[in-house]
Amino acid sequence: MDGAHDMGGVPWSGPVKPEPNEPVFHAEWERRAFAITLAMAMPGGWNIDMSRFARENRPAADYLGMSYYEIWLAGLQKLLLERHLVEADEVAAGHLLHPGKAVPKILTAADVAAVLHRGGPTERGPVAPALFKVGDPVRAKDIHPPTHTRLPRYVRGHIGRIEAVRGVHVFPDSNANGTGEDPQWLYTVSFSGAELWPDAPDPMLEVTVDAFEPYLEPAR
Repeated sequence: MDGAHDMGGVPWSGPVKPEPNEPVFHAEWERRAFAITLAMAMPGGWNIDMSRFARENRPAADYLGMSYYEIWLAGLQKLLLERHLVEADEVAAGHLLHPGKAVPKILTAADVAAVLHRGGPTERGPVAPALFKVGDPVRAKDIHPPTHTRLPRYVRGHIGRIEAVRGVHVFPDSNANGTGEDPQWLYTVSFSGAELWPDAPDPMLEVTVDAFEPYLEPAR
């Protein structure tokens, strides 16, 4: 979807200013927010793409007015409310008001290390030959889906070339809305800075983006 979260390459976002020696977490509550969000995916039954969409699917002022982990908590709250694992009056009160809902499984403390180590592999077997090969010129489609997508706005409509073929992976666009994994070929696509931003100060600038096959079309 188009939204404030997709700020790559937009002029209003300003320069990226890395924090020297930045810690993983700036406060203990951030560590807890991260842990709870990951742990609740198991009883909640959502996947990583649903979780991402829950965080990005909010008004611009809301999104830009929150810190990184405040956005994570807001996304988690949305997912919990949608599945009635908590209710609105409990969120307002800040504590349990209703009997807990039965869930199919939970993440126990003893299982955390193994689950984090295993992660969530997305690679799947191919169901059709790859449409593109290394070196092919391609155009990123100018799409504006109302749901989750991993194609950034700043490359849409622009021409690049295939740098690498990354295999077949779960398609985030369908996975986020619950319509299935729909595995698709994934490519690394290289775009020149001049193609993306005609006034780019560095003529040697090049940007690479990992893009799924449905995002791309042959460039003619």
